Amino acid sequence: MFNVAAVWLGAMVPKRWAKRAVTRNVLKRQIYTVSELYQAQLPVAAYVVRLRSSFDRASFVSATSDALKLAARTELHQLLARATRALPQVHARADA
Repeated sequence: MFNVAAVWLGAMVPKRWAKRAVTRNVLKRQIYTVSELYQAQLPVAAYVVRLRSSFDRASFVSATSDALKLAARTELHQLLARATRALPQVHARADA
């Protein structure tokens, strides 16, 4: 479909799960920042990182708090580390 040999990454942070625009922007920045660390390990493809649940506003009072950024980065590192480990196995099954 696309003739670009690169890793493409998109971020979806719905208003349903992150009510404030500043929170959505912070989360998107964290997604793009952390994904740059894993970009070389990912096969050429288009990826979408999507927020699937809300962040507790009682735990993260400020949208730009260090606690929110740390929680997002920690979860993203886990997600992308798992994705980079799982991808070679998926491709191996597809070739068989």
